[in-house]
Amino acid sequence: MLFNSLDFLMFFPIVICLYYLIPVRMRYLWLLISSYYFYMCWNAKYVTLILFSTIVTFLSGIAMEKIKNTYRNGSKSKKLKKLCVVVSFTLNLSALFFFKYFDFLFQNLGNVLQLFQIHLKQPAFDVLLPVGISFYTFQALGYTIDVYRDDIYAEKNFFRYALFVSFFPQLVAGPIERSKNLLKQLAVPAKPKFETMRDGVLLMLWGYFLKVVLADRIAIFVDTVYGDFAKYDGYYLVVATLLFAVQIYCDFSGYSTIAMGASEILGIHLMENFDAPYLSRSVSEFWRRWHISLSTWFRDYLYIPLGGNRKGKIRKYINIMIVFLLSGLWHGSKWSFVAWGGLNGLYQVIGSMTRPVRDKTLLIFHLNRKTFSHKLLQTLTTFLLIDFTWIFFRANRFLDAFSIIKKIGTAQNPWIFFDSSLYQCGLSQRDFQLMLFSIGILFGADCLKYKGICIREVIARQDYWFRWGVIAFGILFILLVGVWGTGYNAASFIYFQF
Repeated sequence: MLFNSLDFLMFFPIVICLYYLIPVRMRYLWLLISSYYFYMCWNAKYVTLILFSTIVTFLSGIAMEKIKNTYRNGSKSKKLKKLCVVVSFTLNLSALFFFKYFDFLFQNLGNVLQLFQIHLKQPAFDVLLPVGISFYTFQALGYTIDVYRDDIYAEKNFFRYALFVSFFPQLVAGPIERSKNLLKQLAVPAKPKFETMRDGVLLMLWGYFLKVVLADRIAIFVDTVYGDFAKYDGYYLVVATLLFAVQIYCDFSGYSTIAMGASEILGIHLMENFDAPYLSRSVSEFWRRWHISLSTWFRDYLYIPLGGNRKGKIRKYINIMIVFLLSGLWHGSKWSFVAWGGLNGLYQVIGSMTRPVRDKTLLIFHLNRKTFSHKLLQTLTTFLLIDFTWIFFRANRFLDAFSIIKKIGTAQNPWIFFDSSLYQCGLSQRDFQLMLFSIGILFGADCLKYKGICIREVIARQDYWFRWGVIAFGILFILLVGVWGTGYNAASFIYFQF
């Protein structure tokens, strides 16, 4: 069930109405039923995978709590709790590996063995990747580590914990919630408030704008060019690559924003997943603002346990590369994703290594980091570096990415910007101009957000007629320009595949 589908627009109001009508103590059970139904709309049989992950991590939490209360010997307690973590991780990651990486492993193993004239018979593997498996697996494993660290209690109510793992707004594409935030809110349901419901509606409208008006419209152009990149030269690919950066941002941020809004209406606050990332002035800042729930998950549960930056610079750089290579692999079983992650890690390593040289250069040439021109240069440079990595992310194959880069590097067709050629790539002139106008709205909103100005709070301070007018205009704009716009297709969210 897609957020941008008629099914969801019928499903969600029913969930809300019954949620607030039934007794408080029963609400989590209704949300659990709704969440499982929501997921089963894709493929009912894969609900067993969520149930498997839920049972394993629930029992591991109960076991660790019992070990802590039984053994006074700190070292013995720690060893047994570590064993619970190992078992939980092994079982969960095995399921993730089988569905997501098994075929990838055998393909690459077969390619290596062929170099030695050894032919590996690849087993038949025709299994669909379960939607959102990486998201709910990481969320459940995060709970296991939190209990091990005594950051949170072990949940005794299985059904409430099952809701934590399967909470439908963020089940299939995040944000990857922490037990310290979501589980505690599920234990004590919030009372309905007009203010939170209004904020939730505004968030959902903004998310639908990002997805339906922008991401889906941009996808038509990007898919046309990248889908047949051999046909398109130079600046067509430049434009498509620049637009893909906006598309993936609007698509993923749109999902997260709708999820946050739906949760707010239910009285549950989810973490912010995007914070104006393309206004970042460095790659490291970008990753503090992009897919925040995943980047902080890797930071807290992998980078810091590996030693973080506490064991010298060389170890710090190795840890960064490990995190980002695994982050790339988390996104998909393709070498292009690994390259994408590796490039982002390499940027940060190079940035850290060259920091003293850059600081000295600024002193020599009397340059000021606080000037607008310097900040603008940093922002543009960061955007171009990140956008370059998106080529590997979007390309269908690893080698295709190099072909696209070569075409971009030898671009010799600037006339496409003046002869209406861009309007022959799936979008009419009207739709193309509407897309640019909508990107301008996004840029303005992100500039305000970067400066700490919350548009929802500004709207909330206005008279009631203005607030309702904004909501009515938003709905009408999305329907006319999005759903009923030329070439609209209720496309799946990009991150569902991960």
